[in-house]
Amino acid sequence: MSLHYQLSVIQAKNVSPSRSEQKSTGWGDMARWFGETVCSIFHKIQGFEFLEAEEIRLRVGQPLMLRTSDKDLFLNCEGQTTSPDKAYCITMADLTAALEKMTQSSVYAVEEDLRQGFLTLPGGNRVGVTGEAVLQKGKLLKLKHISSLNIRLARDIQGQGLRILPKLCRKDGFIYHTLVISPPRAGKTTLLRDLIRLISNGVPHLGLEGKNVGVIDERGELAGMNQGAASYNLGYRTDVLDGCPKAYGLSMLIRSMAPQVVVMDELGHLDEVEALKDALRTGVRILCTAHASSLEEAKTRPTLAQLLEEGVFERLVVLNRQTGPGTIAGVYDLKTGRSL
Repeated sequence: MSLHYQLSVIQAKNVSPSRSEQKSTGWGDMARWFGETVCSIFHKIQGFEFLEAEEIRLRVGQPLMLRTSDKDLFLNCEGQTTSPDKAYCITMADLTAALEKMTQSSVYAVEEDLRQGFLTLPGGNRVGVTGEAVLQKGKLLKLKHISSLNIRLARDIQGQGLRILPKLCRKDGFIYHTLVISPPRAGKTTLLRDLIRLISNGVPHLGLEGKNVGVIDERGELAGMNQGAASYNLGYRTDVLDGCPKAYGLSMLIRSMAPQVVVMDELGHLDEVEALKDALRTGVRILCTAHASSLEEAKTRPTLAQLLEEGVFERLVVLNRQTGPGTIAGVYDLKTGRSL
């Protein structure tokens, strides 16, 4: 079970950060998670908006790199973009300093998260981690000698879900059981965050009244909880179970908070599938995401194939990056197989 297991109730204002408000969380704010040298570089960045970046990559012995939607950028000591051979080269000291900041000087305290290959920073920014795997009886015990960090910058885009929500709403005012799929970095978590907010608050012109929404936020990305407070507005009627394994948290959330809609990000384990099928017997509606680039690919994944074959999901949303993160490639009625 995750170290940061806690039950939190969100009672947020119905105001999402505007694009101008998001700019206040820029390079200077992000710099606090790094050691002195990398921090200094971020403070010097000019001519490149923070909102353009999707990832920050630190690899020992390799250049400091930023990823945007369509290119990789390398930074020198002056915060300027340059060629890889002239960029600042990340040292082990840089990585150690970043881990100290990101774990509040207690790597041991987040060992369970590290074992799963990630950390989650306040605000929902997820940090992917690689290093040397330590095995015990064939199972991953922990990671040591961390060699790479990938900071994936979370975004909150209000209104994105309105483009597809009409196709997910039933005539009785509830939503269809829905699965959102996409390859990595295609915006499924950002879309899911907006759908949660819309379903929770309600959309009168669609005939959708606000619903009690229960979110199992195992990796802390959807709400960005920090000591019980949410970094993102997920709506008036949303309850978040933060840092709890989905398979365990699903039944707990249904018993304790009586949600009408249950939401999970990155469905992928067999125990989660069994928990989800059990939850369906309680009458809740299900909204999930998973990694796959198409329905055909989803059917090759054992966990998803089982749910699709049994007709659990009624709607499928497919995202890609064709015109940038969050591109809606299609919405499908899984009962008839037709595109909507």
